[in-house]
Amino acid sequence: MSANWNEQRKSLLIELQTIGSVGRAEGEPQDRLSHGFYPVPEHLRMLDPEVVLIVGPRGSGKTEIARILTDAGLATAVAHYAPAIRFPSEKTEWKKAYPLDREGPDVGGLRSFLKSAGSDLNQLREFWFTYLVRVLKDELDVDARTNLDALFKIPGGNVAENYQAFRQAATEPLLALDRLDKRLEREDRFVFVTYDELDTLGAGDWELMEPSIRGLVAFWAAYARRWRRVRAKIFLRTDLYDRHATVGGADLAKLAAGRVELAWNDRDLYALLLKRMANVGTELPGYVRRVGAKIEWKNDPSLGQIPTLQSGQAARPVVERMVGPYMGANRKKGLVYRWLLDHVRDGRGRALARPFVRLVEEAARQELQRSDSLREPRLFDPVSLRRALDRVSGEYVEQARDEWPWLDAVRECLKGQLVPWEKERDVVKLLQGLVSDKDTARRPPFEGRDLLDYLIEVGILRRRPDDRFDAPDLFLSGLGLKRKGGVRRGR
Repeated sequence: MSANWNEQRKSLLIELQTIGSVGRAEGEPQDRLSHGFYPVPEHLRMLDPEVVLIVGPRGSGKTEIARILTDAGLATAVAHYAPAIRFPSEKTEWKKAYPLDREGPDVGGLRSFLKSAGSDLNQLREFWFTYLVRVLKDELDVDARTNLDALFKIPGGNVAENYQAFRQAATEPLLALDRLDKRLEREDRFVFVTYDELDTLGAGDWELMEPSIRGLVAFWAAYARRWRRVRAKIFLRTDLYDRHATVGGADLAKLAAGRVELAWNDRDLYALLLKRMANVGTELPGYVRRVGAKIEWKNDPSLGQIPTLQSGQAARPVVERMVGPYMGANRKKGLVYRWLLDHVRDGRGRALARPFVRLVEEAARQELQRSDSLREPRLFDPVSLRRALDRVSGEYVEQARDEWPWLDAVRECLKGQLVPWEKERDVVKLLQGLVSDKDTARRPPFEGRDLLDYLIEVGILRRRPDDRFDAPDLFLSGLGLKRKGGVRRGR
């Protein structure tokens, strides 16, 4: 290996560290969103006006798509990669309806409102109607803005006063949106409103989040058939959809039947990785094109270089040139191509985009700390991948606390345990008593066996075919668990 390659490899690794914005789409700069986004045709069916619900597990890319449509304004550009859908005219407007930052409800106001509303579904629907009217203010006609002036003057954070003003306006909010919908139809326009990061409602308090989401979905189940040009896109975590968005009548059943599931297959995950590598830095794009010489590329003026893969196997030669074919001396240590995907799967077997990109990004950082030399075109040793996995697991669990604040308490009671557990009662015993935490945000929504079932449902733990219980590698290190006979992480 030449000294020249050693220096070049260092430069490539430095660029490779930046391909994923440390795994958080929420913090990715707007000018980098387009080049980091990979258009999956099955996901882009959500552009159809009839699709309201977009469902996916944590890390599946919900926020990235939402930001592509709102912050980056690239709906028309990405629609070219979903030829089977009925996409509306280019005269569309995309607006954020949640989160609203300073214009949205705060936790205290939401808690007070929900306490007074109780289980009254009508009030929960009206809460979302109130804030929808505020979001659409600039689209409303002069009469509507005049008649609803009292509502628009109230700060967005004051939930009680906003709701009261909405109620006092009687039928004006409904009539205003009816008129808007008719005008949009005449002008052949659409206005889409997006709801994302709904798991942050109530700052992780399950008792606030559950009725809020139920009210939102019920609201759009009631009005999606009334308005044809004012349309919603609700990005919802899979477990929240399964538990809180599926109870309702015929309208809600229709919304659910047309939902889009953000699932990733091997081909699309590797295409995402290669696309990010091909659009970052000055040297990395050339390296990817060189080691992936047989892959076809398209230069999109809005989205950058996009690879075309017929299958996940098409990326295998690229991966093996970067890392080598095996995770050790031979096949017994595992194929790198499969290892990369298998170790970012959750407990339900879903390989997720966010930790997948982050694993490669962190492996580059780990490799830069090593002094070993590698032959061209190898970028890093499997040792760096193994080390990176622990770091990614820790970050993934830490970031999950934004959505599951009670995960801290679960981690504290499981830390240091050896897995797999032989019996269900062994796990249940460890989980008992967590609901006694006085801090409601730190208190899991279930206890004992029900909590175990929920941890399995969201993919944090898993039940093996032999009925033993385990944690996937994505959560293992982050939860402080150790696997019996686990592989050492290298030198």
